[in-house]
Amino acid sequence: MPPRPAGPGRPEDVTPARPTRPAPVTVPVRLPPGAAPVVVKTLQARRRLADRAAGLRRSVGFPWTAPTWPGPVPRPPVEHSLGSEFDTDWARTPAARAARAVILDGVVRPAVGVLASPTITGTDRLEGLDGPVIFSANHASHLDTPLLLTSLPDRFRHKTVVAAGADYFFDRRAKAVASALVISAIPIDRTSVSRRSLQRATDLLEDGWNLVIFPEGGRTPDGWGREFRAGAAFLAVRLGVPIVPVHLEGTRRVLRKGGGRVRRSSTTVTFGRPIRPADAGGDARALAASVERAVAVLADEQASDWWVARRRAADGTTPPLRGPDAGSWRRSWALGEGRRRATGPRWPD
Repeated sequence: MPPRPAGPGRPEDVTPARPTRPAPVTVPVRLPPGAAPVVVKTLQARRRLADRAAGLRRSVGFPWTAPTWPGPVPRPPVEHSLGSEFDTDWARTPAARAARAVILDGVVRPAVGVLASPTITGTDRLEGLDGPVIFSANHASHLDTPLLLTSLPDRFRHKTVVAAGADYFFDRRAKAVASALVISAIPIDRTSVSRRSLQRATDLLEDGWNLVIFPEGGRTPDGWGREFRAGAAFLAVRLGVPIVPVHLEGTRRVLRKGGGRVRRSSTTVTFGRPIRPADAGGDARALAASVERAVAVLADEQASDWWVARRRAADGTTPPLRGPDAGSWRRSWALGEGRRRATGPRWPD
């Protein structure tokens, strides 16, 4: 049967009109007389060079070109090499350890001596103590790590790693390499519980390395301490290693968080007696609280003297590291921006 002619009663037989595209707009380019042939020849020459380079890469193959991948086979996920995944094993090789010893003793220690003029006390409390040991200190400044490392006795200094925030010290490759080489930092995830970070610290302690950790999880924003987290205590309970409480005084006067300006000032590093997991009944949270109280006693000892600090510790009246429970102006006034008085009760900074 011949096809029926399309009509108004048969819309299905009507072929819709295709939309027309607007004509491209060309912008005339005015070139100086005689420049057009030169431009064309230059573009042609660049094109020939690019084609030759691409042909050379194809003829040479991998690794000068991207490797081929079978289409049906799913690609594995991309592995990130920064943050908590950054590998620091190379920083503990004999060559890296020798370089770090030269940097710490020949560069960092003299620089810290000029900027901070440290007074180191309490090293007699570490006599007879062998590694592995966890050094747990308050944290107020980026100066804390080099100050503490260069204040350690020789038998600890060159076999100690520092637990550093993976999100800050290992966010860029150059910073990660420098942190691992100079201070032997290892990345620790501060935002969540990371099995990889925990296992890395456990393996190093089992291998005889000492660990420096700041249990507050970061620098204090106002000069007062914060609650000690239980990470260091958990490692101590798990492996049966002692924790040495350390109080660092005056580093915020040299370089405070967000200050950006370095000022010369005196500092004090006070080591306490080692605290063993058995002293807290093997409970990680109780051990963390004991370490925080011990650091507060060391701060009180530095602010007053040994006898006054021990008497207040026995009475349970040691000023806490976290400062007075008051408004910001009262806390700032009580802190005194790190200017301690020689005697009398006050809150340590």
